[in-house]
Amino acid sequence: MAAARRGGWRWLAGAIALGLLVGAGPARADGFARWLDGVRADARAAGIRPQTLDVALAGLAPLPRVIELDQKQPEVTIGFGEYLDRVMPPQRIDKARDKLAQRRPLLDQIAQRYGVAPRFMVALWGIESDFGQQTGGFSVVAALATLAYDGRRSSYFRRELLDALRILDHGDVTPAAMKGSWAGAMGESQFMPSTFLHYAVDYDGDGRRDIWSDGPDMFASIANYLARSGWHPGETWGRAVIVPPGIDPNAASLDVVRPAVDWAATGVTRADGGPLDPNDPPSSLILPGGPGGAAFLVFDNFRVLLRWNRSNYFAAAVGLLADRIE
Repeated sequence: MAAARRGGWRWLAGAIALGLLVGAGPARADGFARWLDGVRADARAAGIRPQTLDVALAGLAPLPRVIELDQKQPEVTIGFGEYLDRVMPPQRIDKARDKLAQRRPLLDQIAQRYGVAPRFMVALWGIESDFGQQTGGFSVVAALATLAYDGRRSSYFRRELLDALRILDHGDVTPAAMKGSWAGAMGESQFMPSTFLHYAVDYDGDGRRDIWSDGPDMFASIANYLARSGWHPGETWGRAVIVPPGIDPNAASLDVVRPAVDWAATGVTRADGGPLDPNDPPSSLILPGGPGGAAFLVFDNFRVLLRWNRSNYFAAAVGLLADRIE
């Protein structure tokens, strides 16, 4: 009964949000138009050309589906094993290996420049967008405008909207081709506009930073993000291990960093039961699914993956997929 009441309140909240956008009539539309005039003024003050704004903002209206998705909360939290089953099923692992083989010369060239192994570029590409198959079909400008006007984090999405307009003004992509997720993550690498401005690169030298195709720019932009976030060339992300039943639960924390010999002294072994490599860099112990589940000793590159997405599930999945690729 309580669950039904919670579900009813969620439905009511969603219905109210949709009603505000599509059922409030001209007054609501006038409010959005006035708000958009403010965005236009801010964009002009930031140096964005009027002609860019005329094209990008023409006919713009809030998207009810975006508000619905923004307010939708997951019913349950899935376990780490189920998460891995979803994001790296066997067919994705096979596809990742094929993609790596197909793009090996280009990826090796990018790896030499940025110090990021090809398998990590491919793993991020696969988990973020299923190798470009799931990039989202929303207009990024319309989605960000909707969230900036009516979302829970209006200030954040307003900044992202202005950054999206800067990207359009630079000529990296057209408004029609600037597609992404309902939250504004763009292209095959799923960069937010602010991330794009900081890390996207024009690797092929054609004057545009193109992350909407699986070309050189997209891979180089992934590698550039990792490199500038502190990636350690030549090092991996972590290792699966076995922890003894009586280990101190407080030891499983990214705040605890110890050399391999110290972990070995507590009874931690490799996943195959063998001894830890004493030459491994200092590491932290994580238990993504909680005590009794999968355990990993993770290195600094794991923390770099967390800068991309602050989820132990996500960072571990990227590392594990990278391991399975090669």
